[in-house]
Amino acid sequence: MKSIFYSALFILFSLNLTGAFAQETESSNIFLDQSGFYPNLDKSAIITSAVSENSFDLVALPGRKRVYTGSMSEPKSTGYSGIKVRIANFSDYERPGTYLIRIPGVGESPAFRIADHVHQELAVAALKAFYYQRASSTLDKNYAGKWYRASGHPDTSVHIHPSAVSKNRKADSRINVEGGWYDAGDYNKYIVNSGISTATLLSAYEDFPDYFLSLKASIPNAKNKVPDILTEAICNLRWMLKMQDPDDGGVYNKCTNLDFDAMIMPAQALSARYVVAKGTAATLNMAGVAAQASRILRDFPEQYPGLADSCLSAAVLAWNWAIKNPDLAYDQDLMNKMFNLKVNTGAYGDKDFEDEWTWASAELLTSTGEKKYFDAFFSRLNAPVSLPGWSNVGILGYYSLIRCQSKLPGVYQSMTSILKKKILTIADRYLLARKTNAYGIVMGSSLSDFVWGSNSVAMNQSVLLINAYLFTQNKAYLNGAVGNLDYILGRNATGYSFVTGIGTKSPMNPHHRPSFADGVVDPVPGLLVGGPNREKQDGLKYKYAEPELSYLDNVASYASNEIAINWNAPLVYVANALECLQKTGNNNAK
Repeated sequence: MKSIFYSALFILFSLNLTGAFAQETESSNIFLDQSGFYPNLDKSAIITSAVSENSFDLVALPGRKRVYTGSMSEPKSTGYSGIKVRIANFSDYERPGTYLIRIPGVGESPAFRIADHVHQELAVAALKAFYYQRASSTLDKNYAGKWYRASGHPDTSVHIHPSAVSKNRKADSRINVEGGWYDAGDYNKYIVNSGISTATLLSAYEDFPDYFLSLKASIPNAKNKVPDILTEAICNLRWMLKMQDPDDGGVYNKCTNLDFDAMIMPAQALSARYVVAKGTAATLNMAGVAAQASRILRDFPEQYPGLADSCLSAAVLAWNWAIKNPDLAYDQDLMNKMFNLKVNTGAYGDKDFEDEWTWASAELLTSTGEKKYFDAFFSRLNAPVSLPGWSNVGILGYYSLIRCQSKLPGVYQSMTSILKKKILTIADRYLLARKTNAYGIVMGSSLSDFVWGSNSVAMNQSVLLINAYLFTQNKAYLNGAVGNLDYILGRNATGYSFVTGIGTKSPMNPHHRPSFADGVVDPVPGLLVGGPNREKQDGLKYKYAEPELSYLDNVASYASNEIAINWNAPLVYVANALECLQKTGNNNAK
């Protein structure tokens, strides 16, 4: 996410590692979800090599007995590579067990399971990945296993950058902004990316509270009867609160070095840290997250005394600052022309704030019921809404208003029918595209899906489909969501499961400093890498040029193989939602 800022020295160094670290294993070209399948949801594999056979066998293990024979689809191309794809669909086979797909002349797939809670390992690992991203923290061996590490970036004495000066905070004075999550493969912390990431975890809890009460991810700092997903989200929430200037309510865009750290462990990274420039996007992100957290934390007054009130106060203070500063963009290039202390880390520049206003007003309306927030939201109701990303968060407010519909003042409740209709318009478009997609999934129906962080596109599509399922109970939406998870876990043109530590062929060399520098062969588990990216901003030589194949398991490939909290967050939502919903319907949803 920071393409132009990585040093040429690092790129040249990393290119020399390609042979040593980017080993690929060949398979039979039968690609499927390497984590497995739910008995009562869709199940299929793809075949990416030419084959004369029209049928496939499902073989039970360990006895290798054929238990099912099916017909493959006709070959079809996506247009995004030269691959011709055939689909082997075995959705109507539901018996739990361990199996493989066998096709004469092609070979056998990796073994996989059909089971009720087949993605439980994934669901826990994706959540625990946030623990491994904690800044200012020692990762204890009892929790982190072989990925334990010393604390780094204490951030208790962070400089005020000249761009962040205010009445009571002079240039080079110090503040405490310890904690939070490292944003991605680097060690900086960005509010706008923390915003959507934290909100997505909080939303997962709000949608499935009973389920998360029993989910254990083995993380420290847990409190009695507080779900682990909230414990982890609150670790980052507390950092976000520290990034707000208490005198005026404005929020700094990021806590950062001037330049990216080298590929070293956190404890070795000793560069000076700065908080940089307040902005409208960062401040409205704070308003949205803090308002959402305030209503959740009302249920935990003993464990977090006063925190709900503090969050709501912070949200209102942020909103009021944004009213006075409605269009203050973070422009890093302009800032660097104005000040001698040049900042060359991720900009996360965003100049359109209508989506942030939509989200923040929705969360404050949901948590307070006050008319001024309804008016602010309603005035933007005709604005287009689309899949969320760090720079386009409006639909997060839709999700919250729909899930909390019964808690809204009666005069506002009818509005949610409009929001549902707009979400279903997108969801139905996805299902229509799925029917014609060569892979039988939503992801990749458009060339624009193969961008930086394309795997988060797939997961956010699934989040939208799950939300559609929650208020319609139409199982087609749930199957659309699970199809995209299949894509992430191996049913794609590359044959990779894109989550570290999950499946038989997963990334070994993510662009992630701790995974590179810790001396442990296996990368930190549970991390979703970016995935195929047709623009290849890292300048490396990819084995394949086509969009759906433009992925490289190389530590230098930050354009396709970096990790990021805003990519992992929708994976947490999807994996855990499916674990909750696949068997019980939505009985565990609130």
